[in-house]
Amino acid sequence: MAATAGAAAEIVREIAAVGAADLAAAVEPLRADCLRLARKVSLLTHLVAEVAEASSGEDGASEPEATAWVADLLLALQAARRFVALGRGPALHTGAADQDVNDKNIAVQFKYVTWQLQAALTNLPHNCFQISDEVQEEVDLVRGQLKREMEKKGALDLNIFSKIHDILAHHVDNVGSQSEEPNSQPETLPLENVSSDHLELQHVALLISEISGISKSDIKKITSELIEELENTTVAVSAKPTNGDGQTSDEAKDSPDKVKKSDTVAMPEDFRCPISLDLMRDPVIVSTGQTYERAFIQRWIDGGNRTCPKTQQKLQNLTLTPNYVLRSLILQWCEEKGIEPPTRSKYEGSSVEVGEDRLAIEALVRNLSCSSLDERKSAAAEIRSLAKKSTDNRMLLAESGAVPALVKLLSSKDPKTQEHAVTSLLNLSIYDQNKELIVVGGAIVPIIQVLRTGSMEARENAAAAIFSLSLIDDNKIMIGSTPGAIEALVELLKSGSSRGRKDAATALFNLCIYQANKVRAVRAGILSPLVQMLQDSSSTGATDEALTILSVLVSHHECKTAIAKAHTIPFLIDLLRSSQARNKENAAAILLALCKKDAQNLACIGRLGAQIPLTELSKTGSDRAKRKATSLLEHLSKLQVL
Repeated sequence: MAATAGAAAEIVREIAAVGAADLAAAVEPLRADCLRLARKVSLLTHLVAEVAEASSGEDGASEPEATAWVADLLLALQAARRFVALGRGPALHTGAADQDVNDKNIAVQFKYVTWQLQAALTNLPHNCFQISDEVQEEVDLVRGQLKREMEKKGALDLNIFSKIHDILAHHVDNVGSQSEEPNSQPETLPLENVSSDHLELQHVALLISEISGISKSDIKKITSELIEELENTTVAVSAKPTNGDGQTSDEAKDSPDKVKKSDTVAMPEDFRCPISLDLMRDPVIVSTGQTYERAFIQRWIDGGNRTCPKTQQKLQNLTLTPNYVLRSLILQWCEEKGIEPPTRSKYEGSSVEVGEDRLAIEALVRNLSCSSLDERKSAAAEIRSLAKKSTDNRMLLAESGAVPALVKLLSSKDPKTQEHAVTSLLNLSIYDQNKELIVVGGAIVPIIQVLRTGSMEARENAAAAIFSLSLIDDNKIMIGSTPGAIEALVELLKSGSSRGRKDAATALFNLCIYQANKVRAVRAGILSPLVQMLQDSSSTGATDEALTILSVLVSHHECKTAIAKAHTIPFLIDLLRSSQARNKENAAAILLALCKKDAQNLACIGRLGAQIPLTELSKTGSDRAKRKATSLLEHLSKLQVL
């Protein structure tokens, strides 16, 4: 089993090394699928390392369940490698019709590869391997990502995947040979007297067999076996998406009388945008708690309005928070009523002429790649300004290909061009859907480089961009595991400008929500600047930021030990005596975490006279502060009794 685990680890390293440059010849959507798959597989690096470690040595895991699981994981990773190899090969030049067929074939193979990998991760036998909590978090994250990828690719019956997988696994066990090279085009295998469902099923089996490395000579036998197997079971054989009434989507299209329209069904008022009165596609919440269609409320704000259209209350901030719950309810209602779900209309409600803007923006994006440095710099500066102004601009810029062009400019030797590029990406990332484009476009590593070596303003905006991108949970792991990322943020926290330190602190706090990043931050030296910030009586903001980060770090055992060794306790007790109410509350919470199950730290705060300020806080502080202070006093009382 050790050899199998080692082979799995090697494949993960190989796939993780694949970048955008390796897939330059691939066409969409294959290129994007390969990049997303490589990104997800790269997050399994620590899992396969722990599995390989558990599989080696005399005490290595040897249960049949563990051996079978590692073999299954290896098969899934081999299929993933073959799929990525499709993107690394030469592009196929086909007509529009052939390209459409090829795209559908790729979608089936991508969905099977993601299903196979997700199934393997779901079946991970925890009792056989000592998987750490941090790695388990990564596994759970990747499994969730893979499940969402499958949902994006349509409604192919997953029972078919399961059946094909079982047959292929049996075939591999018996034959023991797989081809590592994927076939570029599926062959058509002659089958006589078969139904259209069987023909489609045969095609699906063919595509999956190829991505699984089965030789062409064995594919016909396997597809025949599959059809025979499915005929003898209750598994549905139709691979076409169906609606709630069991019709295929094609049948539904051909039966307009059976399709209900939204204007003939009573719509719940909560599903209507208060501005447009139409069914909401992308509902967002403003600071007053009211929900609007994103495009319409953005147009209202872009027009200079600072009140809620429905309540006329002043907007405390201009943040638009996606209302995922309402959107889910709308989609569920549409499905129940047989109405086509609303798609997010990117430019509806915009006050600009989209056609004219598109032409102008596409010209700007082209200028990002022109030979003249001045033109590149000017285009980047204008895109920076446009991306700051409105959501419509952010959508249109991303759709016009601005992201990959801006990522290239991050490596510019001209400091101002580099600054405009990183700030443009920061502004584009404000729109949530652009965050994935930026990360998949390979922006993280060059943004880190700007953070390390750019001008101070470029470094500030690079830190802000990292914070913005890390708002997506998936990105916290990727950014944190990127070599030099947390170290560069810690360096900015130590030596940056006032704004730079604030941006670095905000980014570090957000990254450290993820457990593994807490240890990385402490090992990168974050405690030294945090202690310095605690001593900075001239800056209340710096103290608040330091306490906020410490309150996140202290929940990890290794970080807790390091915080105590960094001599933070005296400064925290001083804050109990003289700081603002919020800082007293956070200081008490950190002290309580440091002293739980640690008699040495508890004795230390007793010697330093913490009882008096804690007693005062237990009487006059906020509810949370009172709870923390009272708990600490109880611990001190028990220590004195002992």
